[in-house]
Formats: sequence, structure tokens, C-alpha cells
Amino acid sequence: QVQLVESGGGFVQSGGSLRLSCAASGSTFSFSLYAMSWYRQAPGKERELVASISTFGNYADSVKGRFTISRDNAKKMVYLQMNNLKPEDAAVYYCKMEGRRPEIWGQGTQVTVSS
Repeated sequence: QVQLVESGGGFVQSGGSLRLSCAASGSTFSFSLYAMSWYRQAPGKERELVASISTFGNYADSVKGRFTISRDNAKKMVYLQMNNLKPEDAAVYYCKMEGRRPEIWGQGTQVTVSS
């Protein structure tokens, strides 16, 4: 059984930065084999892919140049460094392990950005 736990969300002013973390746990999986992704969902909107990483990161156009996804396979961690945050970045951010059935998601962490 794999579990994902996000942390690092909070309140920040426009232009500020936050670093989200996602910790994976479970005894019988190889973390490095799976792509990891960050998604976000704002109130009344669909959940959207923000960034994903296998070896290299891929980003939604809306966050390119501002967000950086990274991973530490030894620690079974994935991170999302978010710089120059905008009010439209406010959402609940979720970590997901890709390629798993059933899908594996974290519980989410709230990011609030004031204008």
C-alpha cells in the first residue's frame, strides 16, 4: 500500500514563493520507477496537471518559468518550488503517482495567494 502525503502549502502574497513537498511511503514499491506529478484544483474548476517528472520535468504552460518540479528517489520525495505566485495559482495541490491502478493521490495541500 503506497501513501502520499503533501505538505508546504500556505498563504502567500502575490509574487511570493512556496515549496511543496510530497512524501511517499510503503514497503513494496520502487519509487524511482514511477513518474510523479503535481495537480491542482481551484474551487469550481477541474483538476489540472501542473507538472510531472520522470527524469526531467514537464510543465503546464501557465507555470513554465515559475515552477520547478524535482524529486529525491532515495528519500521518496517529490517537490514543487513555486516562485512568482499569482492569485490564479491559488488551489489545492495534489501529488500523484502516475501509472498506478487504482490511482494513488495525496490528500492535498492548500495554497492561497493574495493579490
